[in-house]
Amino acid sequence: MSDTPLADRDLAALVPEWLDWSQVAGLLGVTPGKVRTMIREHELAAAVPVPGAGPKVPADFIQDGLVVKGLPGLLTLLHDHRFDDRECIAWLFTDDDLPGRPIDALRENRGSEVKRRAQVLEY
Repeated sequence: MSDTPLADRDLAALVPEWLDWSQVAGLLGVTPGKVRTMIREHELAAAVPVPGAGPKVPADFIQDGLVVKGLPGLLTLLHDHRFDDRECIAWLFTDDDLPGRPIDALRENRGSEVKRRAQVLEY
């Protein structure tokens, strides 16, 4: 794992594909306003991947027209550990000792492993 603090990680390099809020809304069948609410309530996370790009959501957070199972609970847990959205995204997309990235484990329905690791985080 990298020694670079999560807040300083290059999200554009970590996350392969980003969606703007209207794209997320289209995939989920909701309005962009609802996407904003989902981000505020930690059902989704958004960050600015490159300066001037505006806030975007990682495409891997959406699967089969739904938010990836377990993601909202995990985001709440990470926020309880005082992570901001940018740090949550960096943590989810950093290859740790799961094996693999936590987002991949969530997408493969291995969320309990990810949640256990998040519960013992100290930040």
